[in-house]
Amino acid sequence: ELQQKVEETELLKMELQMLETERVRLSLVEEKLMDVLQLLQQLRDLNISKRALGKILLSTLESCCDPQPGKAHPFEVLDTLYHELTACELLQSQPPEKAQSQQSLSNPLVISC
Repeated sequence: ELQQKVEETELLKMELQMLETERVRLSLVEEKLMDVLQLLQQLRDLNISKRALGKILLSTLESCCDPQPGKAHPFEVLDTLYHELTACELLQSQPPEKAQSQQSLSNPLVISC
């Protein structure tokens, strides 16, 4: 009976470790999603055209159509979209003081349609 308890304890430890790994992964995805949403808000405030935004999105999806082995596909897509958005000319030409004020929005995730 003691051996069975030891095996159950080891199994529970492994499950706990897997849950912790998943929690960390989800935390990273959430963080990247927040960054992407903030960039989208900034671009919306700069009146990016729907066509330009569509091109960025399509470019992202095309570059992520074949997931890389060992990398979580949702995170890869978010990371690629983040890099595509940061390379947008509208954000590059934005004056620094305007960029600072937009980052201090009370809730950068509120995007009205």
